[in-house]
Amino acid sequence: MPAGEGPTPLDGSMAPTDKPHILIADDQRDVREALRLLLKSEGWNCSTAEGPAEALAAVRKQSFDVALIDLNYTRDTTSGAEGLELLRELKKLDEELPVVVMTAWGTIHVAVEAMRHGAGDFIEKPWDNQRLMSVLGNQRDLGRAQRRGQRLQAENVLLRGPAAEGFIADSPAMRRLLENLARVAPSDANVLILGENGTGKGVIARLLHDASKRAQASFVKVNMGGIPETVFEAEMFGHVRGAFTDAKSDRIGRFELADGGSLFLDEIANIPVAQQPKLLRVLEDGELERVGSSRTLKVDVRVISATNADLPAAVAEGAFRKDLLFRLNTVELHLPPLRERGEDIPLLAHAFLARFGKRYQRDGLRFAPSALSALSTYAWPGNVRELSHTIERAVLMTGGDVIDAGALNLNAGSVAVGSGAHAAPINAQMTVEQAEEKLVRQTLEQTAGNIQRAAAKLGLSRPALYRRMEKYGID
Repeated sequence: MPAGEGPTPLDGSMAPTDKPHILIADDQRDVREALRLLLKSEGWNCSTAEGPAEALAAVRKQSFDVALIDLNYTRDTTSGAEGLELLRELKKLDEELPVVVMTAWGTIHVAVEAMRHGAGDFIEKPWDNQRLMSVLGNQRDLGRAQRRGQRLQAENVLLRGPAAEGFIADSPAMRRLLENLARVAPSDANVLILGENGTGKGVIARLLHDASKRAQASFVKVNMGGIPETVFEAEMFGHVRGAFTDAKSDRIGRFELADGGSLFLDEIANIPVAQQPKLLRVLEDGELERVGSSRTLKVDVRVISATNADLPAAVAEGAFRKDLLFRLNTVELHLPPLRERGEDIPLLAHAFLARFGKRYQRDGLRFAPSALSALSTYAWPGNVRELSHTIERAVLMTGGDVIDAGALNLNAGSVAVGSGAHAAPINAQMTVEQAEEKLVRQTLEQTAGNIQRAAAKLGLSRPALYRRMEKYGID
């Protein structure tokens, strides 16, 4: 069986290794073992698969420096058709993966056909150890060079895209995240973004899309906490006219809207247990039916999801399906809280000052040294969202040209409260919507982005608060 269970962690917690990792696919156990022992003695990490299905499953779970695959398996021992099909499927999963093919039936036309379909080289059985190691070493080096170039290109796209405006990644933790974003963005792997409330998971999702091969297609965002369970299927999969009382016409769902692009499922932990099997089926098969229709539709969607919840704990409690988690977290990205990226705080503060200064015609504002000191020593329980709200409030409430520590309304190590004398007041000149937006923002700030507490303070249900957040563009 191929090594490596579970998601590929890309949180910077494990330093990359120079030890190459190879996937060996052959239906003969003695061949796999001989290759494994040889390569292990030469310093390679080895995973093995006895057939195409296992090989594809291994590549879906983790990345390899090289794949060494047989062209003939038990179903067909002479034509090479199974191996060529495996080669094509491997290239669909990872077009930069170097593949070396091997066969005991080493005719020229089979080797040429394999090279035409993307193989980097070929080896005949029985192999010469020296040639084998030379070929694999060359393919490893070529593959790594291609991936480095691809990551650099993706990093440039990440930093040029519209979602990168104000994106700060100067701290070591964020530089690692940026490198990991660049590594995974060009693939079609499903990504689960983990992080506290207010860390910017939505920004990361958009950056992933903008640096992917799907950048020109749709990016569809869905707040899973804001969809009532009764309309979940209709929202996600669409419905046909007459499917239920209010279905006056056909409507496409979020998966169809995102066909060919990316679907961002925010607050994924809030999906009702009863609806999870329906989501799982689309992730497994790429197939769905609109509510009221028996016609099966195919969709090609990359799913990016995010949560601040402990999903393994939710699985243990029976609140989240284990198989659904495995489908969502092919790759996990961990977004650090603001307190772990202190070098970014003054940079973010100045970026927000420039943004809100322009918005409110206060371009001449600057920070006093006391303000910068207060910003750097505050705990930021609400993370980047709280920092943004704090700077916006200071821009609105500061009378002169200098924002001092008092204008920030921070107590070092505690939660900043956006109420009282320093809060931007709700006044009679505001529309009802403006007042509601101000109240929602202030309550979220008071509760450090805790949705449950904020909803309780506002007298709203969680879905109702999520709907208002989406309405006012509150991340």
